[in-house]
Amino acid sequence: MIAALLTCADSGGGKRRGGAGEAEIIRQGIHLAPMANRVCDEPLFSRTFEGAGRTPSKAEVRDAVADAVRRDTDSGTSE
Repeated sequence: MIAALLTCADSGGGKRRGGAGEAEIIRQGIHLAPMANRVCDEPLFSRTFEGAGRTPSKAEVRDAVADAVRRDTDSGTSE
């Protein structure tokens, strides 16, 4: 990834690409490289749901989310 950024930065003689200068492109690559291998300690989702064993429809998902928001709002847990 860094090699690709350096190659990109070397071509063009200092021109700006997409609003970012060469040094900024390299800085972003150096910052993002370690994050690519990062492992989270906690699960992606904090809740689990019992399902019917099939993919729910768009309307079913919308209704389930709306119901959950209403429950959280009614219990006073939202900010």
